[in-house]
Amino acid sequence: MSEQPPLSGRRVVEVLATSAGGVGTHVRALVAPLHEAGADVGVCGAPATEELFAFTATGADFTPVGISSGMAPLADARAVLQLRRAIAGADLVHAHGLRAGLVAAAALRLPGQGGPGRQGFPGSRPPLVLTLHNALQEGGGRLRSAWQALERVTVRGADLVLAVSSDLAANARSAGARDVRVAPALAPPLAPATRGRDEVRAELGLPEGRPLVVAVGRLHPQKGYDTLLDAVRRWTEREAPPLVAIAGDGPLRDELAARIAAERLPVVLLGRRGDVADLLGAADVCVLPSRWEGSPFTAQEALRAGTPLVATRGGGTPELVGEAAELVPVGDDAALADALERVLTDPDRAAALAEAGRRRAEEWPDEAGAGRRVVAVYRELLGPPAAPLP
Repeated sequence: MSEQPPLSGRRVVEVLATSAGGVGTHVRALVAPLHEAGADVGVCGAPATEELFAFTATGADFTPVGISSGMAPLADARAVLQLRRAIAGADLVHAHGLRAGLVAAAALRLPGQGGPGRQGFPGSRPPLVLTLHNALQEGGGRLRSAWQALERVTVRGADLVLAVSSDLAANARSAGARDVRVAPALAPPLAPATRGRDEVRAELGLPEGRPLVVAVGRLHPQKGYDTLLDAVRRWTEREAPPLVAIAGDGPLRDELAARIAAERLPVVLLGRRGDVADLLGAADVCVLPSRWEGSPFTAQEALRAGTPLVATRGGGTPELVGEAAELVPVGDDAALADALERVLTDPDRAAALAEAGRRRAEEWPDEAGAGRRVVAVYRELLGPPAAPLP
């Protein structure tokens, strides 16, 4: 008799807050390996995440739950009730990010409401897995203290905390988490490039010989684009400075566009793009100026593509890339400009970084391996599947 799939007959629910980038991509990538392991998979999140990531197209069922990205007590209370109904019958709940974890932990503490499943019985709630993808970024003073208190409550409410970088894992342990493990989130492979370097550069209006610097990421304060613009401003006296093309959208778009225009910076905002592989293939260097990153998809994509990378040392980036990138201090625009200059003007250094990046990327687990790791975690918490009836 063939062995049952490790999650046969299990219902698992993935929960995320509003996401426009890595978290949603990561959750989407989990659905296929969970299905292969025999699980019935549900996803709960903001309706916009389904529109963007199409979880149902991968075979998951999707339930809209309005988990906000900020502190909104009334909305959070509604989200807790919505999620409590959505996870009825679940064998395991996996929340991605602190906001989703807070709502999931609260939903699992509610008394049963008559729905099917285990969580209506005291002491029999389904296990909660929490993946921490990002560090706290929300301001200072009382607001930060409030977020830290919520973080402590959330990590202590999880049966297992997965952290995408070592600094997040250390923080979770200090906050009182019971079981913490480092598990970098791996970027799914990009779709192959469909255009050559010359075609992409022509679209951007770049003459032969003018360098192209590409940045990819949400236009959000965490991503450090203000530091990047400060670095670019150092080039404005040149006759033909490198062009910086930023692929992404977000709340800072108007502010960045206004500054670029006012200071006449050689920067173009491309908006959200589906041709990142084409852009990386055309770039002379990729830049990641973030204030903090966990397991940055942009860095992974650049190294896989063999595009030289200049990045800041914030968060988990150094442990992800090792020696395969030029690393500079967070917020240091002079160091960022100098590092970009070194790579752009030294072909040997650029070639060495490209080769080191490819080698480093080969050390990471592939998408299937990452999926197997999550399946193993779920199996550990749930135990083996029940034997089939004769």
